Amino acid sequence: MKDFFRKLELPEFIKDSRLSSSVLIVIFLSLFSAVVGVMISPFFGLAMVLIFVLIVAFTVYGAYILAGNANNFAANLSYRIKRSEQEAMIKMPLGILLYDSDHHIQWVNPYLQMYLDDEDILGRSISSVDPELGKIFETILSSKKTSQNQLVKWGNRQFEIIVQDNLGVIYLLDITRYAQIEEKYEAERLAIGLIFIDNYDELSQGMHDQELALMSSYVQNTLSEYAVKFHSYLKRIDEDHFLLLAHMQDLKKLEGDKFSVLDKVRLETSRNNTPLTLSVGLAYGSDSLNEVADQAQSNLDLALGRGGDQVVLREPGKEARFFGGKSNPMEKRTRVRARMVSQALQEIFKDADQIFVVGHQRPDMDAIGGGIGIVKIARAHGVKAHVVLDTNHTNYDVGRLVARLEKDKDLDLFISPEDALAQATDQSLLVMADHSKYSITYDPKLYEKLKNRLVIIDHHRRGEEFPENPMLIYIEPYASSTCELVTEMIEYQPQRGEQLLTDLEATAMLAGITVDSKEFSLRTGTRTFDAASYLRSIGADSAIVSDLLKEDIESFTQKAKLVASLKMYKDDIALLLGPNDKIIDPIVTAQAADMALSLEHVDASFAVTRRKKDTIGISARSMGDINVQVIMEKLGGGGHLSNAATQLKDITIDEAKEKLEKAIEDYLEENE
Repeated sequence: MKDFFRKLELPEFIKDSRLSSSVLIVIFLSLFSAVVGVMISPFFGLAMVLIFVLIVAFTVYGAYILAGNANNFAANLSYRIKRSEQEAMIKMPLGILLYDSDHHIQWVNPYLQMYLDDEDILGRSISSVDPELGKIFETILSSKKTSQNQLVKWGNRQFEIIVQDNLGVIYLLDITRYAQIEEKYEAERLAIGLIFIDNYDELSQGMHDQELALMSSYVQNTLSEYAVKFHSYLKRIDEDHFLLLAHMQDLKKLEGDKFSVLDKVRLETSRNNTPLTLSVGLAYGSDSLNEVADQAQSNLDLALGRGGDQVVLREPGKEARFFGGKSNPMEKRTRVRARMVSQALQEIFKDADQIFVVGHQRPDMDAIGGGIGIVKIARAHGVKAHVVLDTNHTNYDVGRLVARLEKDKDLDLFISPEDALAQATDQSLLVMADHSKYSITYDPKLYEKLKNRLVIIDHHRRGEEFPENPMLIYIEPYASSTCELVTEMIEYQPQRGEQLLTDLEATAMLAGITVDSKEFSLRTGTRTFDAASYLRSIGADSAIVSDLLKEDIESFTQKAKLVASLKMYKDDIALLLGPNDKIIDPIVTAQAADMALSLEHVDASFAVTRRKKDTIGISARSMGDINVQVIMEKLGGGGHLSNAATQLKDITIDEAKEKLEKAIEDYLEENE
């Protein structure tokens, strides 16, 4: 019986041994029943034999019928599948191209043929039929990303392409409609901007109501016209705040315009002797409007921390882009904020068990003088406080100050980094003076331990690198120095019958102002002279300041050699290059850049020297027309519009010079 089934042209499931075994068992049982019936009764046995014969006959007949139906079904299904495959290849909206080993076209389906103008394409190379498609094909082959879905633009349409080079097949799916929907979605995503009039309060205090109304109306009209021009929505929130809403497609146009409204407002108001500047924080890119709004506020804070008169554009988690910042920060004539910060500092100090003040790496007189002032404020309120400093390793000017303090037995102002780290507790407070970039802080280990209990007092423009959630931020880029800011806070401290600063401490703070203002010639406002006058009135000695800031002969010689290396880049930019194999003190480098700036026809100077075996330092100075801060930020640094610096790792002086020249070129192109 098994052989019988095998000889039949039956489907595989009919030939299955399990099915044939079942049939044999049924036949055997029927035969057994017939034999038993004969044994019981001839008549009954005869009936059982007839039944057995019928069972065998119908079983065989049923197998033939089942096999025939199964064969017909399989043949019909196979035909339909092949027909569907053919129809799909011909009619479905998927382009299919077959090619040979020489990349000559063997066949294309009708759908792809519609995209090819030339009908006679068989046997021709892909590049000769359509150069653009050929270029796409060659690019995919050279990238070795075959068999992977890739998005490409072909003509004015977009496709998803798969190249199976082992089979010689290209599949092209037209996704133009879906790409357009995605582009429309991206173009219409919402960007939120916050606009702030930097010095509205200061100007409005001295104006008559009519003048104030005219100024306010001018700003409103100018910003409204600008918003309408770029299809954006503008709403005035209060006297000096505006809300801006724009689609991404319009934000890109604003970015292309480089936010020219900043220059327009600054120039036109300056002509009317009411110089106004704007700070703008713009954010986009998140599906959460709350996150975008928070980022916009953070961007505005960054713009203000950098001195105002600029736009900060950034999406959450990405690097910021800056526009403007062409003017020096305007001095705030009112000291309201200084008084408020001084009072807030008192309250924060009262909750700390100990205060540690740190400057930047290789701290100068401004960082140390400001730190001494902060320590004396804390001690005036009964809080233990120290400036973190290794007194055995200092710059020459700070070293002279340390020697004088040691002579006066006043070295308890300082604490070594090791002792500070050992004494710091969860209730201690860290004050970052004269810097806000944690990567350049004097004691990184102490910063890591106390970064959640942090106060920042600085006069440099704020950069992207900034500590998270400080307890208090006092950054005023208009100020000449940190010592100027701290001196104003000292003036607001309650007097208890004794002077807060000793004569030498006041002298140290005056030296800090003198150093950072370049002897009161740069970034110097009325409040700078007020602070210096106050320090003089409580015992600061200008003769001692001069003695502290004297240069040693070796430093002077190095500076002279640097200045002698001066070469002009462009018509008004000076480059000073130190030797690649000699380490030069960063203070000497900065002083050389300052000296070059005093020469005729030099509007900006850049001194490039080696600071460590693996580090090149660049000190940048300008008269204000060239924003050296932006140039240094392109190289990872920062600073002021007229005073900035950066450090570059693992390169030579010549390589640093090339990077610097590229950054200068980019800056000049952006500000043509």
